[in-house]
Amino acid sequence: MNVQAALQDNPFEPTVFIVDDDDGVRDALQILLESMGIQVATFDSVQTFLDAYDPSRPGCLVLDVRLPRFSGLELQEHLSRQNVSIPIIFISGHGNVSMAVRTMKAGAVDFLEKPFDDQMLLDSIQRAIELDRRAREDGEWRAQIRERLDSLSRREQEVLHLLIRGNPNKVIAHEMNLSTKTVETHRAHIMRKLGVNSMAGLVWIALASGEYQDVPDQLPFTVPPSGLQPLALR
Repeated sequence: MNVQAALQDNPFEPTVFIVDDDDGVRDALQILLESMGIQVATFDSVQTFLDAYDPSRPGCLVLDVRLPRFSGLELQEHLSRQNVSIPIIFISGHGNVSMAVRTMKAGAVDFLEKPFDDQMLLDSIQRAIELDRRAREDGEWRAQIRERLDSLSRREQEVLHLLIRGNPNKVIAHEMNLSTKTVETHRAHIMRKLGVNSMAGLVWIALASGEYQDVPDQLPFTVPPSGLQPLALR
């Protein structure tokens, strides 16, 4: 398959990117995956992959360990430095335990030794694509949270910092030299802008953003579990 054609086929459909310098392996994997209705793009080197790859495209990477010029391990390290978190499945005909451990510690989804069972690869790819889907959803709603937090005025951000520490309105008013009524107004504006109507939801959004870490261990209410979608808290 033509690489550019594959990459332009459907940018929203998960794509399995295969990087292997063995023509036979690439062709066999492409035939296998396309027979399962999976979109595929193949590359014979790390550089050709990097030249064509767009991190905004969903999917996963099936990556040979030993490649000319740049190895699969070096590509994994490069992507990590660039904060690109595409799930990686390593394949190798020369693997060993220490190499497998190294790749898994660095975040690889799986390490398969050639020749491997087709179903084992398909299972790993399915898991990798699901991990990528969840990570992208997570990134999207965290970006929405940060956008909502950025909409707060400087004074509202100050009030939020004190609110998520569990301080009541009167304490915040005293610390900021404001009236209790003014603090209550700021609090109402904060909740409206963040799309919540409870302190638990407010604290959860602050924590989920990663920008507010000064929340005490003990709070006078229960914070929702992290698995909930914060923008759905009402």
